[in-house]
Amino acid sequence: MAFGSTYLQQVRALNPESDIPSLAGKVILVTGGNVGLGKQCVLEFARHSPSQIWLAARNAERGQAAVDEIRQKVPNVPIRFLELDLASFDSIKKAAQIVLTESDRLDILMLNAGVMAVPPGLTKDGYEIEFGTNHMGHALLTKLLMPLLLKTTDTGADVRVVSMTSTAFKQAPKDVLDFARLKSTAEHMSGFERYSQSKLANILWARYLAKVYPQLTVASVHPGLVQTELMDRASEAPAIMRAFRGVAKMMAVTVEQGAKNQLWASVSGDVESGEYYEPIGISGQITDNAKDDQLAEKLWNWTQKELES
Repeated sequence: MAFGSTYLQQVRALNPESDIPSLAGKVILVTGGNVGLGKQCVLEFARHSPSQIWLAARNAERGQAAVDEIRQKVPNVPIRFLELDLASFDSIKKAAQIVLTESDRLDILMLNAGVMAVPPGLTKDGYEIEFGTNHMGHALLTKLLMPLLLKTTDTGADVRVVSMTSTAFKQAPKDVLDFARLKSTAEHMSGFERYSQSKLANILWARYLAKVYPQLTVASVHPGLVQTELMDRASEAPAIMRAFRGVAKMMAVTVEQGAKNQLWASVSGDVESGEYYEPIGISGQITDNAKDDQLAEKLWNWTQKELES
């Protein structure tokens, strides 16, 4: 990723105020909507009159505070907090049931939440914490909400699933998706390796989701280097990455700018389903393993089996 004037021109190329069309009648769900890029996307969506926005987050206090803050900027916006812990299948099932019960459609599902380079651990259901949160949690949420997404496509609506990833996928270990390792703490790997593995999974899963459900428009997106809390919480990042934080923050774009790629993927008619995009709307920046259809199918089948069991 280059960070010169060309990159900044690309970041500024999307004007959310004018380029996001009316969202009247649409229902939107954003995970990790209480902070950073997710919160910014909720705010931008709110300005275009959607029927409903679900702001999903793990922390109820911070989630409701984000809802209240956005309502101050966009009065009377129909936005609701949805408690969702992606590291817990029980929490995901409860959240999905609320949406299925109270919404009659779902037009945009933005899978934004995630963790990066955290200490070794397992989710409540026994998956490596970064893979389990970033991939398995979102995969289950999407699976449970699929009937509502498909019901919405039956109305002729343009239904989107946007999966947040990172160029870190290019540093994924060579023995990618060792499935036995995905159900362990994988302490022999660095936190950043575990993160990069999960980000590769996000791309492969989105690629295959687009094939299984051609009715949907699916994209995986990298936001660029953005000034968010994610890097600050990356306690298990390599020493060189931790040393780079200060420089990275100076080079990083603001959250307002960084959210533009996922906003673009949510509404642009130029999105090709199944593709991976860098800011803004740039495709083709992908490695061989990230476009390996056999690997994508292998991950999809394994994930589906795990979720069904």
